[in-house]
Amino acid sequence: MSRDSEPKTGLRRYLERVADTLPEKEAVVTQEGRVTYGQLEKDGNAVANWLKQGGVRNGDRVFVFGSNSAQAVAAFWGVQKAGGVVSVIHPQTKGSKLAFLLGDSSPKALVMESHLFPVLAGPLAEASADLQVLAWGKREVPPTVKNHLIIEWWDSVVTEGDGTGRPGRESNPSDLAAIIYTSGSTGEPKGVMLTQRNMLAAAESVGTYLEMREDDILLSVLPLSFDYGLYQVILAARTGATVVLEKSFAFPARTLGIIERERVTGFPGIPTIFSMMARMENLHEFDLSRVRFVTSTAATLNESNIDFLKGAFPAARIFSMYGVTECHRVSYLPVEDLDQKPRSVGIPIPNTDFWIVDDSGNTLGPGQVGQLVVRGDTVMAGYWGDFEATAAKLRPGPEPGTHLLFTGDLGWLDEDGYLYFRGRMDDIIKSRGEKVSPKEVEDVLCRIEGISEAAVVGVPDPILGSALRGFAVVDPGADLTEAQVLRECRAMLEAFMVPERVILSSELPKSAHGKVDKNALLHSLYESDTE
Repeated sequence: MSRDSEPKTGLRRYLERVADTLPEKEAVVTQEGRVTYGQLEKDGNAVANWLKQGGVRNGDRVFVFGSNSAQAVAAFWGVQKAGGVVSVIHPQTKGSKLAFLLGDSSPKALVMESHLFPVLAGPLAEASADLQVLAWGKREVPPTVKNHLIIEWWDSVVTEGDGTGRPGRESNPSDLAAIIYTSGSTGEPKGVMLTQRNMLAAAESVGTYLEMREDDILLSVLPLSFDYGLYQVILAARTGATVVLEKSFAFPARTLGIIERERVTGFPGIPTIFSMMARMENLHEFDLSRVRFVTSTAATLNESNIDFLKGAFPAARIFSMYGVTECHRVSYLPVEDLDQKPRSVGIPIPNTDFWIVDDSGNTLGPGQVGQLVVRGDTVMAGYWGDFEATAAKLRPGPEPGTHLLFTGDLGWLDEDGYLYFRGRMDDIIKSRGEKVSPKEVEDVLCRIEGISEAAVVGVPDPILGSALRGFAVVDPGADLTEAQVLRECRAMLEAFMVPERVILSSELPKSAHGKVDKNALLHSLYESDTE
C-alpha cells in the first residue's frame, strides 16, 4: 500500500476504541478527581463540537493553555476530533512569548485555564481580531482582556452540554495533528509540525518496547506542553491505561506518596527529577515496589542516576532513552544492556533507523563523532512557517514523501550500533583553539563521587577564546572542594577540556521543562563579574 492510499485514521481512534469497550475504566486522575474513558470521550466530543460550531475547520490551529488537568486532556482530544491542530502551551509562558506564539500560528480558538487571563493582556492589546475562548476555572475576567475575548465556560459547554455527538470526520495520515513549540533556547521558538502519521508511529513504537498494558497506571509530572508529557496521555489511551497527572515535581514527597497510593506501574521522568529524589532523606518511607518501568529522556542518565533508580525501584525495568521534538523518540537502551553499556542511549526505536555523518554528509564508522541522522515515520513535516529552518533539518528520503532528519546533535556508534550522545552541534565551545563538547565535560563531573548533576558553559576570554565554566550540584554531606573537583577533572580530561573554574552549589536553575537553564547560569556569571 502506498503512503497516499493509507486508510484514513488518526489519534482519536485510541480514545474512541477504549471509550466504546471500557467506558468505566479510569482514564485520568488528578487532584480534582477521576475521569473515566466514557466521560473523557463525552468531554472531548463536547469540545470538538464547540470548536466546529465556532468555525474551526480541518487544519486550523487551537491552543490549549493551562496546567496538567483533566480539562487539558479533554481539550487535546477535542481538537483531534474536530480535525484541528493542537498546540499545548506551558502555563508559565510569559506575555511576550505568548504574543509571539499567537502571531506565529494564528490560532482560531483558545481553550484555557481562567487564572491565566492576565497573561493575555499584552498580546491581545495588539491583536487585530477578537479571540474565541473556552475557559475552565473561576469566572473572573480582568477588564484588560474582557473586550478582546469571546468567552464561553467549560461548565456550560462541556459539563452541562451534550457530548454524545461524536464528530464524524476521520483524519488523513498526512494531516497535521500538533504543533509543538521548542523551548527557544537558541532564538525564537520553532513550531515542530507533527502529522497524524508521525504521532501514531511514535506511540506505536514506544508503547511496543515499553510493553505497555491495559492495567498500567502512569504517573506524569511532565508538562503537557513537553512532547514527553503529552505522549503519556496518548500512550495511556493506546492501551486503555490510566494516567495520573501532577502539575510538577515541586513536592517530591507528595509525588512519591501518589506512586504508593495509586499503585503506579509506570513513571516517566528526567535526570533532574531522579537527582532530586536521590537527595531525599525519607525516600525509604515510600513503597515503590509496584512500579514496573521507569523511563528517562531529555538528557543522558549518568551512572549514579542508574544506580539510584535500580535501588529505588527494585521491580522496575529502567529505560534510558534519547529523543528530539522533531521526531519524539530516537533510541532506547534495552534493559538487558543497561549494565554493559550504561553511557549509551541505545538502539533505534522500532521502525526507525539512524546513522552518523560528517560535515559533507558521508556516513561515518564506529567510534567516529558526527551528526546524527534519523529516518522513519516519526520524522516531523517541518517547522511551521519557517522554510529556511526546515530546509536545514530535512532532506528528501529514499521513498516519495519521506524525509531524513539531520538532528544537529553530535554522537557516535560503537561496534554493535549503539548510540552515544555527545552534545548539540550549536553547543560546541571553542577553547584554546580546540572544540569542546560541554556534554563530555559534564559526564566527567558527574562521575566524581558526591556530584549528582553538572553543567558547563563557555564565557568570552581574550586569550582562550572561550573559557570553560563548570557548575556542579554536590550531594548533601559530601565533602568536596573546587580544588578537589578540578584535580579529578585534570586526571580524566585533556588539558584543554578542564574548566577554569567549577562552581559548587546545591541546585542548578531549570527551564519550565526541567532542563538545566544555561542562559541563567551565564547571567549569574555576568552578575557576579559586575558586582
